[in-house]
Amino acid sequence: MTFENINYHDLRLSLADVCEQMGYGDATPDDDVMAEVRAVGDMAAAVARPRFCYMLADGTLDLVRDTLTIGGTELHVGRIISRQLRGSEAFALFVATAGAEFEDLQMRLKDDDDMVRTFIADSFGSVIAERTADIMEECLQGELDGRGWRHTNRFSPGYCGWHVSEQQRLFPLFGVERPCGVRLTESSLMVPIKSVSGVIGLGPGVRKLEYSCGLCDYKDCYKRKRPARS
Repeated sequence: MTFENINYHDLRLSLADVCEQMGYGDATPDDDVMAEVRAVGDMAAAVARPRFCYMLADGTLDLVRDTLTIGGTELHVGRIISRQLRGSEAFALFVATAGAEFEDLQMRLKDDDDMVRTFIADSFGSVIAERTADIMEECLQGELDGRGWRHTNRFSPGYCGWHVSEQQRLFPLFGVERPCGVRLTESSLMVPIKSVSGVIGLGPGVRKLEYSCGLCDYKDCYKRKRPARS
């Protein structure tokens, strides 16, 4: 398994990304809001310890039943994801997280009843987790380059028809109780909550595409809120 801690500044976060996550789209918040965004950003930079881990695994994709079987565990990924993974010769299972330290910051702001900064921190956490996963993909591709392989988009339980309860099947495949310090609740919620997990297809004949939102009816998917990265 590959594990890496990320320096917060290496995330290269943009305040514009955070504001977009907050719901401003392309608009710029007023000066008072931006001052709060910068303040929370400074807090996040001081405490956040994002990290990721991933492991490579052999697996069998069944396009009739829309399942992916790894190590005897059957993941019911659904039609959309199974088609996107088609042609994969192996798979990467991953977890990326903003970290428990950042979640502690969120809890402190909430305990202080500072709802504005709590909301802003929530948006920061989402962006941190996703950018950490982006860096994970970059690291993964560096490993694949030696094989002449590429990778697909990353896909997570809870999106594209893959039920969130499948986290309970996914996490034991890592072989450790808390990959990257992330645990699951009985309701399949990840803790720290600002975490991302899932699967990526690997092989010489696969490719990463723009997220095909037209195939999916999940209106709150974060991929609808920002352009795909190159």
